[in-house]
Amino acid sequence: MSTLLSVRGLAKSFGDLQALRGVSFDAHSGEIVAVIGPNGAGKTTLLSIIAGAQRQSAGTVRCDAAGASHDVGWAPQQAAVYSKLSVSENLRLFARLHRVADPERAVARMLEQTGLAKRAGERLERLSGGNRQRVNVAIGLIADPPVLVLDEPSASLDPGQRERLWEFVAGLAKAGRGVIFSTHNVDEAQRYADRVIVLDRGDLRFDGTPGELMRAAGEDVRGDLERALVAFLARDEPR
Repeated sequence: MSTLLSVRGLAKSFGDLQALRGVSFDAHSGEIVAVIGPNGAGKTTLLSIIAGAQRQSAGTVRCDAAGASHDVGWAPQQAAVYSKLSVSENLRLFARLHRVADPERAVARMLEQTGLAKRAGERLERLSGGNRQRVNVAIGLIADPPVLVLDEPSASLDPGQRERLWEFVAGLAKAGRGVIFSTHNVDEAQRYADRVIVLDRGDLRFDGTPGELMRAAGEDVRGDLERALVAFLARDEPR
């Protein structure tokens, strides 16, 4: 797999609070990477910096995809969409904000890829949570970026909506995109991620496959990843 994204020495401070401390990792073409860890670990801060939504205090983020018009697509947990506008109107607006060369073609492509073509004329306020999240992801993809970053993408979805979302995300990875997502649902990381990155109090504590994390925590690879994560993080806790 070719490297799409390189993160090196990423740090972020908010006054005296160190939200990130020298985080480094790579993301590759066709790979789904889950960022997991407890509340306050720095997951959203990390993803928002990668997406360019906020600035780091130190370190670098570099996208290595040649010819990309927009390096990283961003789908935050709280979508910045317009509920009074239709699906296609939202997509058209964001295509223009991203200065996409052919907005109408980009809108048609995303309606098709996300399965929203039949909903194109509906206002967002009338959509289900699952379809609203599809719009959020479509906006992140509107400029055809090689890397897509998703912050808690399934947080408000029911089981069926979650399954359809992950089928779509898996299709993006199969087509060669790199996908990085954060989640508190560790089962999602175990089921869908090729790699997991564990953050704890701003430090990167682990980077490897779900099975490798299980082994590092002394668990059977077919066991419970959430239990393994708790055990792994507890190893260095003060007694």
